[in-house]
Amino acid sequence: MNNTSLPLTWEEFERVEMRVGTILEAEVFEAARRPAYKLLIDFGPLGVKKSSAQITDLYQPEDLIGRQVIGVVNFPPKQIATMKSECLILGAIGESKAVTLLSPERDVENGSRIG
Repeated sequence: MNNTSLPLTWEEFERVEMRVGTILEAEVFEAARRPAYKLLIDFGPLGVKKSSAQITDLYQPEDLIGRQVIGVVNFPPKQIATMKSECLILGAIGESKAVTLLSPERDVENGSRIG
């Protein structure tokens, strides 16, 4: 059995804090080993968080500003090159490893929980 087919309990799923946030800033992350952007994301009442995202195949930094995305906000901070990433932005990984960001179909309040 591989990791993608291991059963997950409802309690385990509820612990994953997936929230909606709006990208405030996006810039090329020069210090990253693989092409990535540094993002600053507003999660409303949860605050503004930093993230490193390998989404350079399909997105330009200027196109990301104002875009709502889904992020996991309760991972511990992770050191990535010169910054501490505070959340994980979610996306679908295509055959060529290009990431398509997940986002709500319409604007919702920043910090809204995904369930």
